[in-house]
Amino acid sequence: MPTASTKSRARKATQKTKRDTRATATAGWPAAKHVGQRTETAAPESFDDNRVAEMSDRAWFWASLAVIAAAAFLRLYLLELKPMHHDEGVNGFFLTNLVREGRYQYDPSNYHGPVLYYFALVPVFLLGLNTYAVRLVPALFGVATVVLPLLLTRRIGRFGALSAAALIAVSPGAVFISRYFIHEALFVFFTFGAVVCLIRYYDAGRPSDLLLASAALALLFATKETAFISVGVLILAALVAILWMRFVWNDKLNLNAARYGSATDVALLFGGAIALSLFINVVFYSSFFTNQKGLAGAVESLKIWTKTGASEFHKKPFSTYISWLQAEEAPAFVLAMIGTTWALLKARQRFAVFTGAWAFGILAAYSLIPYKTPWLALNISVPMALAAGFAMEFMRAEALKRWGTQAPALIILTAAVGVSSYQTVKLNFYEYDNDSYPYVYAHTKRDTVRLVEAIENLARRAGTGTETPIAITSNTADSGYWPLPWYLRDYKSVAYLSGVGAPTQPVVICSQKQTPEMMAQPDYVQTGTYTLRPGVDLALFARRELATRRTIGESIAHR
Repeated sequence: MPTASTKSRARKATQKTKRDTRATATAGWPAAKHVGQRTETAAPESFDDNRVAEMSDRAWFWASLAVIAAAAFLRLYLLELKPMHHDEGVNGFFLTNLVREGRYQYDPSNYHGPVLYYFALVPVFLLGLNTYAVRLVPALFGVATVVLPLLLTRRIGRFGALSAAALIAVSPGAVFISRYFIHEALFVFFTFGAVVCLIRYYDAGRPSDLLLASAALALLFATKETAFISVGVLILAALVAILWMRFVWNDKLNLNAARYGSATDVALLFGGAIALSLFINVVFYSSFFTNQKGLAGAVESLKIWTKTGASEFHKKPFSTYISWLQAEEAPAFVLAMIGTTWALLKARQRFAVFTGAWAFGILAAYSLIPYKTPWLALNISVPMALAAGFAMEFMRAEALKRWGTQAPALIILTAAVGVSSYQTVKLNFYEYDNDSYPYVYAHTKRDTVRLVEAIENLARRAGTGTETPIAITSNTADSGYWPLPWYLRDYKSVAYLSGVGAPTQPVVICSQKQTPEMMAQPDYVQTGTYTLRPGVDLALFARRELATRRTIGESIAHR
């Protein structure tokens, strides 16, 4: 007959077994299940925060809010600080035409998709056509990308989700590229958003999640033609995860078809999702049904980009992205390797394997393509941060299991976030035009702002303001003038010439090589030399009488 002390010992043993099982399951390992004399394991599809209270709801809320606030500050503070990049100037030119003339037509031969321009209309309408307003769109999408891991706590755990979000929030590249008026921040958000929505549809079978995934994929293709690379990698990553779990851990994928409804319901839902995706692409590529040629251009762009990707333009070695990630994203890069290794060898968690395959699969895909630019690295660093989140969750659970404390994981996360934060602040607020940094790629120098100020000063002297005629003669292959059209968008008479010739405008901007020709013009005086970007120097000339004239304010200041 069992005594009270026997029952007590049995109860304590049972409680200890449950605690160990909960901690192990939360770490991503399968919980033990006894069948007769055998012990089998069932690989879990998710982390369950209710099994191990890693943080309270209140702590989770405030920690998430802090991460999002940090992401917003880093992306929105002094958003107009760095000069517009060459590509931003081109995008700004298209947006200016759309805002002022209501005209935009997709051109597959040179430029990316139309989504960026139409989305930018909202802040421009509210704040005006200026640098801050146009950069607000990618900045806000950059913040929204930080939110996405927080929607995956069932898959990665609360600590892992917060870790991934924090690493994206302070990533030097993610911040730098989100402060550019280019397509990449939107592109990566739609990629990650589609993954989140598909996972949530798989888990719960809600039709709204599938429709949101369809919309995200449609916007992905309407943002940039390289969408086929991202989608291809995601499909391969899913196959790797399924096959790895099947043949390494003998875990078959269980779709639990009942939660998706009848076969007819599923067919109708997928048909509707495909129709929605096609409709969104038609709307954007046809410029809201005003340019039917844009639809053919969307298909043609895939053919053109395959040639661009294999061209000598921006051609770099296979190891380029690896070296860039080591230089600027080392904490997330190292943790991603740990998380992926752990997922493959111990975790037995399908989504963890998928995340690692996605991160390193997209790295391999872009490394194999000769065409390489730093902003493409955002496609790599974001899934790597997610894989790093898995590493942090595994470390937390392992530390809790072995030593009864989460402190080691917290220390590692703090160090990783601290290193990345330092690099982010230095890059984005101090060295943003220093081309010794990988992400600063042929960037416009801050000297360009001085050039624009000098032009504005001359326009005030002339008393003609934005009516002042300006000639830009540096329209040559070895020089160029972008992003000056963006900065001079309010001037009504700007001529872009292929040579000096015999200028008549009171203000002339030429390349350094054209300076001798301008010096030979007796009516013009050089007022300054400015570096536009590495290897491109411009000279500013003004008519002699204008160069020596002073406004009343300047005369008082001179005295």
